[in-house]
Amino acid sequence: MSLIQMNERIQSGIERVLGIRITAVGPDFVCGEMPVDERTRQPFGILHGGASLVLAETLGGWASFLATCDDPAIRVAGIEVSGSHVRPVRSGSVTGVARPIRLGRSLHFWRIDICDQDQNICCSAKLTVKVGSSRDNDERPR
Repeated sequence: MSLIQMNERIQSGIERVLGIRITAVGPDFVCGEMPVDERTRQPFGILHGGASLVLAETLGGWASFLATCDDPAIRVAGIEVSGSHVRPVRSGSVTGVARPIRLGRSLHFWRIDICDQDQNICCSAKLTVKVGSSRDNDERPR
């Protein structure tokens, strides 16, 4: 899947609202950026931690999708995201890079570092992604 196709697919959700775009994909990373503006700042004028976590989950989710997309029956979904916000950002943009910690058969673990325009880390996030079959979604408790 090309960067153009990936960015087209995220234009219908919260990523569009926050201005997130994927900028690079490699064999062991997915990179993206998000503006720091009125859409992503909290009332105190700094980047909202929730916006950072949306960026983190977007990048890690795409990374898991790309790692499993050879099997059309596989579905991925983020099940836990957390982040430590270590430096405020007031303007410009931030860039996130998702890199794998461990890619198991049913769970993927990602570390996403988000940096400001001067390459200072502002958020270190972790994401856990459930990897399952589309058939798993058909199993409902009776």
